[in-house]
Amino acid sequence: MSNSGKIWDTREVYKKQRANTWTRSPSKGFWFGGGTPSASNVVQTVNMDSTGNATDFGDLSRAAVRNVANSSSIRGVVAYGGTSDNTIQYNDFKSGGNTASFGDLSTARDYMMSHGGVETRVTFSGGSAPGSPYASSNVIDVVSPQTTGNAVDFGDCTVARNAGAGGGNETRGVCFAGYLYPSNVDSNVIDFVNFASFGNASDFGDLSSPQLYNNGVGGKVRAFNMGGGNYPGYSSQIDYVEIASTGNGVDFGELTFTDHNNYAGGSCENKIRALVGGGTPVTNTISFITQATAGNSSDFGDLTTALRENNSGATSNNHGGITDENMIQSLSVNYMPGSGRGFTLGGYDSPNKIQEIQLTFIPTAGNASDFGNLLAAVYGGAGFGSLTRGFYAGDVTEGNVIESFEYATQGNAADFGNLTVGRQGPAGLSSATRGVIAGGEDGGSRVNTIDYVTMATAGDATDFGDLTVARAYMAGAGSSTRGIFAGGDAHPSYKNEIEYITIASTGNATDFGDLTVARNLLAGASNSTRGIFGGGNSGSSPNFQNVIDYITIASTGDATDFGDLTVARSNLAGLSNSVKGVFTGGSTPADNATMDFVTIASTGNAADFGDLTVAMQSVSGCSDSHGGLQS
Repeated sequence: MSNSGKIWDTREVYKKQRANTWTRSPSKGFWFGGGTPSASNVVQTVNMDSTGNATDFGDLSRAAVRNVANSSSIRGVVAYGGTSDNTIQYNDFKSGGNTASFGDLSTARDYMMSHGGVETRVTFSGGSAPGSPYASSNVIDVVSPQTTGNAVDFGDCTVARNAGAGGGNETRGVCFAGYLYPSNVDSNVIDFVNFASFGNASDFGDLSSPQLYNNGVGGKVRAFNMGGGNYPGYSSQIDYVEIASTGNGVDFGELTFTDHNNYAGGSCENKIRALVGGGTPVTNTISFITQATAGNSSDFGDLTTALRENNSGATSNNHGGITDENMIQSLSVNYMPGSGRGFTLGGYDSPNKIQEIQLTFIPTAGNASDFGNLLAAVYGGAGFGSLTRGFYAGDVTEGNVIESFEYATQGNAADFGNLTVGRQGPAGLSSATRGVIAGGEDGGSRVNTIDYVTMATAGDATDFGDLTVARAYMAGAGSSTRGIFAGGDAHPSYKNEIEYITIASTGNATDFGDLTVARNLLAGASNSTRGIFGGGNSGSSPNFQNVIDYITIASTGDATDFGDLTVARSNLAGLSNSVKGVFTGGSTPADNATMDFVTIASTGNAADFGDLTVAMQSVSGCSDSHGGLQS
């Protein structure tokens, strides 16, 4: 019976997820440039969930061969080879089109490889000096694909080499073979890196035979080396390794097409299939294997443009390094708590207050959409949230109302209770059980009041303790155990103080350290380990800030520079899940619709996320998956 027109049974989706056979729809593979045999600027794509021919996706900023590509779930990043420059470009998968400037490698090199990448880090490994293809490098560069900026040093390969290939899963990156100098031989080396920490690669084992211009991919469990050259011949051998262990390559099967068995082609993967396309001599053939079962490759389709010299110049939006959290939410009739819903609450769209609750799906960039309404048009309050419920407290009219809304159903907020002191400009944060509201302005005076509520039960707030400094217009962030309040003002002075509380207890706040810039009207976001604070105003002129600071929540000390927002602004809101922090809205001084984001575990400048439904400032935010909800 056909499944056409039906929806997935949620139990079947769950079974497929557990069996690692449920993937984003569609999983796409991408080839960036290459030789035709002249240099090409073509970016082409295939749908990896089916078979068929590639289609045009856009263009590189210029034609280039011997590129190396990698990606997050939403963005492809490609470093140019074949020239003396160190250019890195990127392409957003959701929109298609041509590549744009990302930054620079630490040093220009050719014939690069990659140990693969994860959502927050991708590597460019080894290579050779341009114009001297045998002078091998051991450099491993890393960038955060979610942002833009120059590559930084990650560590060194175990052996200086070029023209190899690799891939990995969300924990480890594996790199296969390559060409060794000064010994002038093909290599059978396999080494690996751990993405969670910077450092040198470690020995993994050996391939069954030496290779160069080979093809490497990484799935959820296995990494594969497919074909290549063992000079002066060519190889059809497919080897695999179990990424979580170490050891030598194991025979998987053979590449079955004839064009020199994809010597200098390009490969990509999802968590089910691995594809290899192009090769020497120039060919448009694409073939594939199914990763979980050994066997020879099968025909997939054809590239739009026949390619060679592109063995590391292909990637995908669903490779083994991308975790399930970053997948688009599985088709289901039910909302899944903690799946990444973020909300921008209220605001000011001159000359009007805003009543709207706007929805953003944090794992996937895009514009906000209407969710429902608050009890009234408001701005200048505090936002916070539990796993299932969002909250808004206070207002510019110094209101004491606390209201809540349910994430699972699109709709309007309801009355929850009252603050102990009505005020505007408080900061909010929460654990899984408690919401905390601190500071603010009452009748022109700054207050040091800290209130809390038990979010599962409607009722009035209870006194928690006092801030070390009475102030308003702070930012809040936190982990499941510790709440952080940063910045603000004690009119007319701007504050750089950071202080903390233990959320499960009561008592006064304690000094934590200082921000890099004293400012008010900033926004906070966090995962379980790190708090970030973006934007704000540091002067009565005003002086809008693009600064993003970060702290390690479990320790104490001064904040460290993280990078810059895409737009300097104040009166913005912060949203987060375990991976991303998103900053929404703000004043420049004009009302602003900007949403930009960073990868919290890394550092670097923010990148465009999308737009609010309307330009606005004085917004508040909450989410179902922030640092306070992560164990």
